[in-house]
Amino acid sequence: MTLEELDLSKIYSYADYLKWQFEERVELIKGKIFKMSRPDRMHQEISGYLFLAIGNYLKGKQCNVYSAPFDVRLPRKSKDDNDIITVVQPDISVICNKSILDFKGCLGAPDIVVEILSPSNNVVELKNKYEIYEEAGIKEYWVVSPQDKTFLVYTLVNGRYVPSRLMVAGNVVHSAVLEGFSLDLQDMFDHLD
Repeated sequence: MTLEELDLSKIYSYADYLKWQFEERVELIKGKIFKMSRPDRMHQEISGYLFLAIGNYLKGKQCNVYSAPFDVRLPRKSKDDNDIITVVQPDISVICNKSILDFKGCLGAPDIVVEILSPSNNVVELKNKYEIYEEAGIKEYWVVSPQDKTFLVYTLVNGRYVPSRLMVAGNVVHSAVLEGFSLDLQDMFDHLD
């Protein structure tokens, strides 16, 4: 079966997703299929930089960091594969509650998700994922734009995301989840040149 053979107006579940053998990577957001864009070099540079920075910080600590492809299933009611209609692959996921990890990936809300924008996926990242991440209770949602060299942190406060100011090279990112963690954006964005 190919992606083109599927009825894109239908609602799909994680059980359906597990059967697919497409070349393309896809995510399910509230049962709808979204094709993931192919990452470019800038995307991969940022992803690698963040993964190493977070991973080095987490050495000897309770949390784990994962990079895509890594399935994050966000159940609404039942944890049964047939009932889960949202499965995403954030560029980076930080998970401190190891009880939500299984051999398939993550079943529940990571503590932090990072999405690195590509020119073709901004609407999916900025609208659809914002909503599902907020609903799922993900504590921090980091959005990085390699093209604009900007960084934004959404922090969950009383069930709603509160955005940081838009940060650029020269700013330092701190995390409410990862106490003591800091990220120098000048150094990170300098790697893109």
